[in-house]
Amino acid sequence: MERILVTGGAGFIGSNLCDRLIEAGASVLCVDNLLTGALHNIEHLFGREGFTFLKQDVTDYIHVPGPLDSVLHFASPASPVDYLELPIQTLKVGALGTHKVLGLAKEKRARLLLASTSEVYGDPQQHPQKESYWGHVNPIGPRGVYDEAKRFAEALVMAYHRVHGLDTRIVRIFNTYGPRMRRDDGRVVPTFICQALAGEDLTVFGDGSQTRSFCYVDDLIDGVLAALERGDAQPINVGNPEEHSILSFAEKIIDLTGSSSRIVHQPLPVDDPKVRQPDIGRARSLLGWEPEVPLDEGLARTVAFFKETRR
Repeated sequence: MERILVTGGAGFIGSNLCDRLIEAGASVLCVDNLLTGALHNIEHLFGREGFTFLKQDVTDYIHVPGPLDSVLHFASPASPVDYLELPIQTLKVGALGTHKVLGLAKEKRARLLLASTSEVYGDPQQHPQKESYWGHVNPIGPRGVYDEAKRFAEALVMAYHRVHGLDTRIVRIFNTYGPRMRRDDGRVVPTFICQALAGEDLTVFGDGSQTRSFCYVDDLIDGVLAALERGDAQPINVGNPEEHSILSFAEKIIDLTGSSSRIVHQPLPVDDPKVRQPDIGRARSLLGWEPEVPLDEGLARTVAFFKETRR
């Protein structure tokens, strides 16, 4: 039985990842300080054979008795609402937290996978974004705390790979959606769905021409696990290359929910990316992976989740 540590395991993606690993027969140690994660995301796993939860901040020293096969580092505030409210914690988990988990992986001779982000590309001047693109990031802007935390984390992972020969993976995650997103996390999918279900105006920033590419969480987990098993040390984009304008996406949510909501416009936030679309050529060729869940199907599942829960 593989023994795998997941940091940020009580978060949206982390908890879905824990589910998949437990179903696959792995032994999972879920570590989370619950700053942005929540126990209700993992409470169904309590008592399951092979699942252990440890409430801890990964910026502190992590002691894990016994062997580990893999360390999956997903701990970090990941939405603009969170990292703008928690800028120092975001920088610390990207820097100190990554340093701690790398030390643990080195001690255990475990493979380490870093959950990086498409935000390392900033407001990109290359479209779609390939892994070879170095990005266009404002380091002192409000979003820089997240962008640069992840860019530093990538640099640190590569340093451990080169200096210590650590077996590492870097996955650059693009916009992901699905059940267990927080209603108040500020991201476009839960915001639009909850506004539509409540009959409120849908708030579109700018003229809505900015684009995003949305990947359903099940597809994302498939890509992450494929990267863990078959990837290499170089960064790899995992996301859905199907691009949508925010305005058309708002209209789709209104249609799917049957809502009477209207669309209203607000000023564009500072350094908000104008485009976001992954080039997934590496994932296709190296991992044999590409997303499969159509947007309408994934959104229907996500709408059902928000209808069923008040969380």
